[in-house]
Amino acid sequence: MPEYVPIAIPDHPRLAQNIIHFARALRRAGLPVGPGRVIDAIRAVAAAGFTDRMDFYWTLHACFVNRPEHRVVFAQIFRLYWRDPRYLEHMMSMMLPAVRGVQEEKLAQSAEKRAAQALLGDQMPELPKPEGEEEEATKIEVDSSFTISAEEKLKTLDFEQMSTEEIMQAKRMLAKLKLPVKPIPSRRGMAAVDGRRIDWRRTLRASMRQGGEMRSLAHLKPRPRWPNLVVLCDISGSMSQYSRMVLHFLHAVANEKGAGWAKVHAFTFGTRLTNITRHLATRDVDAALKAAGAEAQDWEGGTRIGDCLHAFNRDWSRRVMGQGAVVLLITDGLDRDDAAALESEMERLHLSARRLIWLNPLLRWDGFAPKASGIRAMLPHVDSFRAGHSIASLEDLAKAISRPDDEGEKDRLMGMMAG
Repeated sequence: MPEYVPIAIPDHPRLAQNIIHFARALRRAGLPVGPGRVIDAIRAVAAAGFTDRMDFYWTLHACFVNRPEHRVVFAQIFRLYWRDPRYLEHMMSMMLPAVRGVQEEKLAQSAEKRAAQALLGDQMPELPKPEGEEEEATKIEVDSSFTISAEEKLKTLDFEQMSTEEIMQAKRMLAKLKLPVKPIPSRRGMAAVDGRRIDWRRTLRASMRQGGEMRSLAHLKPRPRWPNLVVLCDISGSMSQYSRMVLHFLHAVANEKGAGWAKVHAFTFGTRLTNITRHLATRDVDAALKAAGAEAQDWEGGTRIGDCLHAFNRDWSRRVMGQGAVVLLITDGLDRDDAAALESEMERLHLSARRLIWLNPLLRWDGFAPKASGIRAMLPHVDSFRAGHSIASLEDLAKAISRPDDEGEKDRLMGMMAG
């Protein structure tokens, strides 16, 4: 292990302390910054000097950034911490909701909100205590063995009812959520000692090396193959908040190594269909969703589910639905177009997929009933019908996606339609 000698910077006595606070903000924003890198950064700044702004930026950049997706986050935190003299006011304006017509609205750049959240951890002032409050308050012991933790409450909370802080916590929880799937047996075989099929090619090849004598039999077992995951996400006005959270979850699934999926294909639809698969491949979630939002021009607009499904079945079905793809359809089903055309497109989509799972946030209501014409046209052609309004519902999806017998609430609602 390398040993570091004490560092002295006589010209800037508080520079080392500022670099340490800057490194803490980088770590809260997701960069792998440890004590060793902080020491290296202080030593590098001491060697390079603190006279030129660009030299100082690239010196710290060389010490703290080692992945391409971290460049944007580093640039935003550096600008807010070192360059902008009013960075605290700027961060507060980003974290608090703007009043339309009073405050000028400005779209946050990629990773800017994450940088603000990381820096506000050290800069939030403490609220003054009320006058007359004693320093030592009476301690009350409460038995919390049967209470629900804050994390469990957050899991069951509706996405639309979350505050800004709860949304940030939910996004961090969704980034850790996984969506495992079981492999599909294929006709191709692979070598296995306990295989049930005899590999005659390897057996004869081995016998030729032994003068034609067949001493043992080589066996095969089915080679597992992984299905594709195809996601069709509604981004209309009634689905916007749910869609943003689901896309955070899909970004984590698409970038999870060894999750089991051959490939994750993502499409958004409102009034038109948009392929955002290549945008979700970006490692940084803020940059990925910003690029996806720029690609999809129909955010928070109307809904034309039948036309968008027709475009998918016509242009993309044969490209992405191979190898037993599993389809996730995220929409509330509130479509006012021709119900017969919608039912025809849903039937075609169902026949092309290995499994078709519909996530509907309206299912969170106890009194939900399939009364809308779009829901009645779509429901018979899905394998599973589940809620998709909270973290807990997405966790249930992860548990049920590999169970072929899972139907969710489909049978109950089909009975209501028949009655």
